Amino acid sequence: MKRSRINQAIQEMEHLVQSIGLTLPPFCKFTPNMWLKFGRDYDEIRDNRLGWDITDYGQGRFEELGFSLITLRNGRQADLSYPKSYAEKLLMLREGQIAPMHFHFDKMEDIINRGGGNLLIKVFASDEKKEFAQTPITVSCDGVKRIFEPGDEIRLTPGESVTLPTYLYHEFRVEPGTGDVLIGEVSAVNDDETDNYFKEELGRFPSIEEDEPPYRLLCFEYPAAL
Repeated sequence: MKRSRINQAIQEMEHLVQSIGLTLPPFCKFTPNMWLKFGRDYDEIRDNRLGWDITDYGQGRFEELGFSLITLRNGRQADLSYPKSYAEKLLMLREGQIAPMHFHFDKMEDIINRGGGNLLIKVFASDEKKEFAQTPITVSCDGVKRIFEPGDEIRLTPGESVTLPTYLYHEFRVEPGTGDVLIGEVSAVNDDETDNYFKEELGRFPSIEEDEPPYRLLCFEYPAAL
């Protein structure tokens, strides 16, 4: 993925967040040069990968298969230095993009439409072989029990949310014609190294072609502390 497109995606998400009336934490505005001066006081940001995360899942088709994310807070399950048992993200999904089918082994999450267009979430239960199970799915949508058939799409308009349990396959897209969506995620601790299972084998982070300087560093690019 070209650095210029990553820079553009960050600026697009900044604009969407601002248009909805939210304010990002200070670390989302740190420049690469600022990071060169930071000491160990900033380790929680580094170690828990807080901040920007733009991915094309290693496929080079960001406009079709991709996501723009910000991790706002997070803990680490095996590190007593970071005892938070929860995480929070903001995510931007553009019309025409898909965030691919996956589930989490440990992370239950609430997915919230924070504003913009309508979000569609296709769902399947998984079986013991990690295949799609042809069984109904029961979820909570803003405190109301709802039942969906395998492959149904949960439609979230701005302000609506759904709780996704572990081992529930889910895939995100935008309802055509409704506009880009800002998504909130409130969940158990996020661990991108071990807790994501994709239905099709995919990478998690992009390979970057450096065609211009970075506007912001991504969450896996922070330099070591001074």
